[in-house]
Amino acid sequence: MKLFFREMGQGPDLIILHGLFGSSDNWLSVAKILANDYRVILPDARNHGQSPFSPDHNYTAMSKDLMELISSLNLQSPFIIGHSMGGKTLMKFLTLYPGVAKKAVVADISPRYYTKHHDHILNGLASIPVQTLESRAAADQLLSAHVKEIGERQFLLKNLYRDENGNFNWRINLNVLSNEIENIGEGLSDNARVETPVLFLHGGASNYLTERDVPLISNIFKNYQIQTIEGVGHWLHAEKPQEFIQGVTTFFKSNS
Repeated sequence: MKLFFREMGQGPDLIILHGLFGSSDNWLSVAKILANDYRVILPDARNHGQSPFSPDHNYTAMSKDLMELISSLNLQSPFIIGHSMGGKTLMKFLTLYPGVAKKAVVADISPRYYTKHHDHILNGLASIPVQTLESRAAADQLLSAHVKEIGERQFLLKNLYRDENGNFNWRINLNVLSNEIENIGEGLSDNARVETPVLFLHGGASNYLTERDVPLISNIFKNYQIQTIEGVGHWLHAEKPQEFIQGVTTFFKSNS
């Protein structure tokens, strides 16, 4: 699949993969800083943003999409960052295409299986009648019955847009994501092995990556580091962008 992507900056190639219900837009502020030293490429995942919709949504398919992007742009040994679903995609990619990435940063996710935990979001988004919706405020009110945190609702409602006829529509493939949500939690096989240097960078207040994940990480990843950004949750790059960027760039420039 040919993904939509944004590009900025010059220097070594760096790809950033966003998470579930997100898009390349979510990473623009971080990318603009990284673009001082890197050629930053921000793709929209399939079924997200401006990339094509597909009935398939799994990490093998998304890894193939990433490889197609790398090949089409003739990228040589790119650095890759992946957050949440993007981190899962990145880990799967490293097992399927060894030696392609120079280094990788997996942001606040582990290789284990995660049980479904997005039903409240999917139910909330499905409750919004986009065909008859009159305003974003009305969408927010409907969503608030399912998603209490205003910041999370604002993030989710970035996927709502007006088409050329002035009607509201989604930039996410809501039906497919609902049907394929079980795949989002997919874990790596215990037999998987990755030689690429990988930094696991996680939020100290997040439960997406904890001490219990370390044995599995050490079994699969033969050259890894784990670093914590204290006082932040799952959205570590948004909550403390300077610390996130410092951790990433230090790792990329190191000899490890």
